[in-house]
Amino acid sequence: MEYVRFGNTGLKVSRICLGTMTYGGPNERWQWALSEEESRPFIRKALELGINFFDTADVYSLGRSEEILGNALKDFARRDEVVIATKVFNAMSSDPNDQGLSRKHIMSSIDSSLRRLKTDYVDIYQAHRWDYNTPIDETMEALHDVVKAGKARYIGGSSMFSWQFSKALYTSDLHGWTRFVSMQPHYNLLYREEEREMIPLCLDEKIAVIPWSPLARGLLTGSRTKERNETLRARTDQFGKLLYYAESDFEIVRRLGEVAKKRKLPDAQVALAWLLSKPAITAPIIGATRLEHLEDAVAALNIKLSEEEINKLEELYQPHPVLGHS
Repeated sequence: MEYVRFGNTGLKVSRICLGTMTYGGPNERWQWALSEEESRPFIRKALELGINFFDTADVYSLGRSEEILGNALKDFARRDEVVIATKVFNAMSSDPNDQGLSRKHIMSSIDSSLRRLKTDYVDIYQAHRWDYNTPIDETMEALHDVVKAGKARYIGGSSMFSWQFSKALYTSDLHGWTRFVSMQPHYNLLYREEEREMIPLCLDEKIAVIPWSPLARGLLTGSRTKERNETLRARTDQFGKLLYYAESDFEIVRRLGEVAKKRKLPDAQVALAWLLSKPAITAPIIGATRLEHLEDAVAALNIKLSEEEINKLEELYQPHPVLGHS
């Protein structure tokens, strides 16, 4: 396993992060989510492979993902040896104050997340989305106070426009508050819009970049086509169909298969190797529902693509509308 600095901080994280959205048990929104008993082997396996970085969110299965991760890490690891990231923003109930990035919601949510995670602090507390209804000054001061209270070591952001992220950084700098040290964008071979503004901003500001959906919700594993959806998630994932289903997306999937076949490697390893070749990328967030998903992710660290292979993978890309910010 490789370990790298987390942006401009002194924190060291594994080059692969295990995302836990798929752990929480089947529910109305995520019919494909694994139960706690099914999830625990993946967290144990990640630790065995040297992964020390785990990402979750309060909204994943309405807290169950955090509970499952907290239980497993308490049983399988020492707290100070792992890096736990969670998020706040999405509605956790019908209460109008139980959502967003208001001071009230942030202060309540961090305590709830810590209780579910069975820890006194999280390493990275992230704004899951931009809150159009709360002044950014209120949000950044509240997050600063979470850090100063010892409940989070660092703060980060997730999918938003680059002008919004820049405004958050400016607000923190203006007031001397804790600033975002990471960005979790939507970024993979099929969706590269973040290359236009967000990634250059992160490089300039020395922000850690930890992309979500690095395998495009399974499309870049080679197991699915436009006509053939083999998994329960693929059949029920309406959001995924909004993200990737242009004809050019499937042409890139086919091109990925050609490069992988020539290399005699799984498609997923080549797709991750492409992502890891980008200098801005700190650690892609990998979801795993089979143990080989984790093994493929770690194996990708040893794959170095040639310039010709990278060009071949990239040349078919067509611009997309901005997707994944809400």
